[in-house]
Amino acid sequence: MNVLITGASGLLGGRIAEQAESRGDLVFSGYLTHQPAFGYPTRMDIANMQSVSEAFRRARPDLVFHTAAITGVDRCERDRDLALQVNVEGTRSVAQAARDSGSYLVFLSSDYVFDGSRGLYKEEDARNPINFLGKTKALAEDAVKSSGARHLIVRTSFIFGSRASRAEENFALWAIRKLRSHAPFKVVVDQFITPTYDWNLVRMLFEAADRGIEGTLHLAGATRVSKYDFAFSIAKSFGLDWELMIPTSMGDVGWAARRPVDSSLDTSRARAILVNKPMELSESLRRLREEMRE
Repeated sequence: MNVLITGASGLLGGRIAEQAESRGDLVFSGYLTHQPAFGYPTRMDIANMQSVSEAFRRARPDLVFHTAAITGVDRCERDRDLALQVNVEGTRSVAQAARDSGSYLVFLSSDYVFDGSRGLYKEEDARNPINFLGKTKALAEDAVKSSGARHLIVRTSFIFGSRASRAEENFALWAIRKLRSHAPFKVVVDQFITPTYDWNLVRMLFEAADRGIEGTLHLAGATRVSKYDFAFSIAKSFGLDWELMIPTSMGDVGWAARRPVDSSLDTSRARAILVNKPMELSESLRRLREEMRE
């Protein structure tokens, strides 16, 4: 199978490329500036339709994973034009190319399409983003739906793993580094999420793609926790000093963009239909610990 991945030098895109390569797929790893570690490096600028078309002509993909995006919440708030160009128009271009090539498209969306007023959101719940990242993801979902491409929209939440992306550490690596430095640091107690281990997410993604599931599906971890409790669980799992963590509230952080109070996802549909099911946090952290030892 020919697989094209946008954003293949990022945390999730790199994991997808690694898994696709291990399966024996012919992997075309799309990137803009940093060459990815797995697959055939395929330079593409998703904000440029000609660049997207050229990448599709080269790859002739049966399956496309669209992970490339501006994901920094505050960055999207500050640079809205760039966020629209990449997250919305870039997704529109990828979806149209997937339609024209007859490819099956898996688009990675976000829990931030919800306002966070209650949490444990189901696939059919109304979207109401409160920051610009969430707005661009909601618009991108609409672009995928209207494109005519065979597609699966996957909403996920707070991805973590053993590797840093080119841009930044994920939360788990950041927390481990902070804890190992033995210096106190602040973690918010009033924001709730469903942390998602990248190893688990990638296996769910490939199962859904192999089965040709269409529509919208929530693929995230199975445990709803606050960011503070997530960091606490990391500390306990890795045998680090949790007392270094200073509880703080979202209102005291000074972010440029609002965050949903509770954007946790209900993954009951995924648990019902997939063999590779969303993992509980304790199991995810156990596997992360083992992976980092290796």
